[in-house]
Amino acid sequence: MTTQTVLHVGGLHWATSEPAIEKALRQRPGVTAVRANALSQTASVEFDPSRTSVEQLAGWVRECGYHCSGESVPSHVCPAPDATRAPGREPAQRHTAAGPAGHEGHDAHEGHESGGSALASPHEMMGHGGHAGMSMDDMVRDMRNRFVVAAVLSVGIMLWSPMGRDMLGFGVPAPVGLRDDVWALVLSLPVVFYSGWIFFDGAVRALRNRTLDMMVLVAVAIAAGWLYSLYVTVTGGGEVFYEAAAMLTTFVLLGHWFEMRARGGANDAIRTLIDLAPPMATVLRDGGPVDVPTAEVVVGDLVLVRPGSKVPVDGVVEDGQSDVDESMVTGESLPVAKSVGSQVIGASMNTTGTLRVRATKVGSETALAQIVALVQEAQNSKAPGQRLADKAAFWLVLVALVGGLVTFLAWLGIGADVQVALLFAITVVVITCPDALGLATPTAIMVGTGLGAKRGVLFKNATALESSARIDTVVMDKTGTLTKGEPEVTGVVTEGISEAEVLPLVAAVEKESEHPLAAAVVSYAAERGLADQVASRFRNVPGHGAVADVDGRRVVIGNRKLMATEGVELGGLLAQSDELASAGHTAVLVGVDGVGVAVIGLADAARETSAEAVRSLHELGVRVVMLSGDNRATAERIAGQLGIDTVIAEVLPGDKAARIAELQQEGRSVAMVGDGVNDAPALAQADVGIAIGAGTDVAIETADVVLMRSDPLDVPTALRVGRGTLRKMRQNLGWAVGYNTIALPIAAGVFAGWGLTLRPEVAALSMSGSSLIVAVNALLLRRLPLPTPAASPDLHGPFVER
Repeated sequence: MTTQTVLHVGGLHWATSEPAIEKALRQRPGVTAVRANALSQTASVEFDPSRTSVEQLAGWVRECGYHCSGESVPSHVCPAPDATRAPGREPAQRHTAAGPAGHEGHDAHEGHESGGSALASPHEMMGHGGHAGMSMDDMVRDMRNRFVVAAVLSVGIMLWSPMGRDMLGFGVPAPVGLRDDVWALVLSLPVVFYSGWIFFDGAVRALRNRTLDMMVLVAVAIAAGWLYSLYVTVTGGGEVFYEAAAMLTTFVLLGHWFEMRARGGANDAIRTLIDLAPPMATVLRDGGPVDVPTAEVVVGDLVLVRPGSKVPVDGVVEDGQSDVDESMVTGESLPVAKSVGSQVIGASMNTTGTLRVRATKVGSETALAQIVALVQEAQNSKAPGQRLADKAAFWLVLVALVGGLVTFLAWLGIGADVQVALLFAITVVVITCPDALGLATPTAIMVGTGLGAKRGVLFKNATALESSARIDTVVMDKTGTLTKGEPEVTGVVTEGISEAEVLPLVAAVEKESEHPLAAAVVSYAAERGLADQVASRFRNVPGHGAVADVDGRRVVIGNRKLMATEGVELGGLLAQSDELASAGHTAVLVGVDGVGVAVIGLADAARETSAEAVRSLHELGVRVVMLSGDNRATAERIAGQLGIDTVIAEVLPGDKAARIAELQQEGRSVAMVGDGVNDAPALAQADVGIAIGAGTDVAIETADVVLMRSDPLDVPTALRVGRGTLRKMRQNLGWAVGYNTIALPIAAGVFAGWGLTLRPEVAALSMSGSSLIVAVNALLLRRLPLPTPAASPDLHGPFVER
């Protein structure tokens, strides 16, 4: 049995560096799968908890040369490690009973120690070079500082280079009588050993883990130009390339700085989710309120939640009444009324009254922590297209190195100077860097999963995101998905009596019953202020109805068999009853003092957005199928109201998966939407299983996509996000492949005879710009138009007759 955790991996700068950590961890005992993500500086690891632990995994990450503080979780929500550990020791790990994905052995870790926020999250705890525990803002700032140092000194080096003299038209003598190349060497030292050191550090990690990545290419290019120049300087002087090495470093840092700023936006969803949780909670202890960090709240604590404050943890209301805004967690737009016994979700906003909440789930067990973990795991998962791109990126690094060597030898072979051959070789190595190829898919996946999460649509993995883009048929379970699963009154037909007179009698009887139809009738009467009478001598007749006395009158409510048994004359009400039944309604007959006086029509209440969801799916060219266990007349009635294309009715729970398989055999890509235990096999059979969030744990566990809001309108939202993400993935991959195809021969000097050549620093700028274009293009996915709820008619669906 395996479990999964998301580890922080600081210093994972480049998408092409991901195979290094993946390869190293996969070789460890108990590890079954690893998916690293340079964008979020994390790695999802599947492992056997009987053979290894999170602490060991974190140690192995550090052995690879990366910083790891343990599991990537919001530490202001989850308990922090022991703060009393000795200086210099690694953070102590603390196990929790069950982690975000329901697995054991999760450990929390503390925030970075550089004075920043104590958020050990995907956008925190990211080491950069030798700096452990940097936040994303710190990393961007560090990259900017390295770039500024390199840029300023590169300008100085250019002034004392032959190229600089040609540009200025005059020469500037080097200070203190030094040769120009010696002075350039002095200026280049901070550029290479400070600004560019992250490339050499990363290259060593990659080679130590027996893989090749972009760090290796950049380090080789800088080292080749600089070491050659150093050799020329110490052997008496001559033409050197210090300016090329320095400008190469400068432009790669510039591109990486901009790229990091852009791709940081791809992680906004995780950052937003983590920031939802309040850092402090008010706990009632020893009879008074005490403010404590949310991470220190334990199960059983009584938490005081004042108006305008956030609920810190999941719990049950023990005292008070209020409306709670859960939109930030569930996406539900309207506040939800809460009273004694109501469940509340951590990070939701209390609006009106004061609540006392008994904590039931804390730390990594809260709904928020589980959502964060689910989004992290989805972002770290790899779609089929990405796995192919990762393999291509590795081979492209090898091609770059071999291509650089071949270019160098080829130019020497045709009689070119060593300096010329070396410049072309360095340019080939730099411009072929596959960082854009490595970023093409994961940036789109991160933005897509984040966009979905903001709308309450949680994709469990990248494969589900990619598969949802190919769906052409959506099968929707009726009860609980298209409908609320709750009956309501659709109309009352009376004979010889008014509705205002019969409803109080009916409501008085039905208040004594526990049948769901009875509750619907009572609610209908109460809404009209007609439910204030009391029944006596109540008698329930199982399967048929109920009988009671109300205000001295004998009232019979139920089906026609009960009416016959009680001697009630129905007259023209029989035809009304048959008409309602044929239209898919449940008909409840009412008799008073032996005479039939009314027929009440009831039906399952459709969700307000069901019709809009079907219309939106049709706009996408998707066929909509309704799956129901009801009789065909009942099912076709609601299908007609909602505009559904196909009805599959009278389906036994065990046959739902077979019906999905039949559609797949027709060549269709099928998504199944459901919420119950009996939907789980069908969800597993479908190409994409979509679970309504309010459904059972079994359905949610089986599904590929979870709709937090229980809103069918989120089904077309999920498909639109999937299609938009796949489109961006294809655009980015096309750009990355096309760029390398065109740039490589130019860099190698194939077109030098036509005057079309590139210098290494220009190649660096071009390569960095390509990566930036990929990141920005992925961020444009956030502008994807998504369906919004529209006013829907009051539709009523059918349900099984009483």
